[in-house]
Amino acid sequence: MKASIMGAATLLTIASVLAPHTGRAQQLQGTHRKELSRHNLSIPGYEEVQLRVDIDPGKTAPNHKHPGEEIIYVIEGTLEYRLEGKPPVTLKAGDVLFVPTGVVHSATNVGQTNAAELGTYVVPIGKPLVEVVK
Repeated sequence: MKASIMGAATLLTIASVLAPHTGRAQQLQGTHRKELSRHNLSIPGYEEVQLRVDIDPGKTAPNHKHPGEEIIYVIEGTLEYRLEGKPPVTLKAGDVLFVPTGVVHSATNVGQTNAAELGTYVVPIGKPLVEVVK
């Protein structure tokens, strides 16, 4: 009995370590995230994470923040970004936006078709990538 409990506990521990951080992040209706890359950096304690984020027409990735910097490259469509303390900015395919550490922001697909961005993050290892802010 003890052996089976220990085995189950070990399997749960391994599964939780191997699960990608984005899998634990809240998937919001109308947004779709796919992790493309994750590597430790030469900066001690930091990693890079790249995600493709697709947002359905008329949908919003609501207010959230990250524990590090985010560099956004718009792949397709038209997205309106709202960064705390700044006026809204509308970007189209090929445009880039920098989001500093901890800045609350949102993204809305203001077009009629899918919109997608490539998000590149430089973040502390082991911290949750996304924190939804209400």
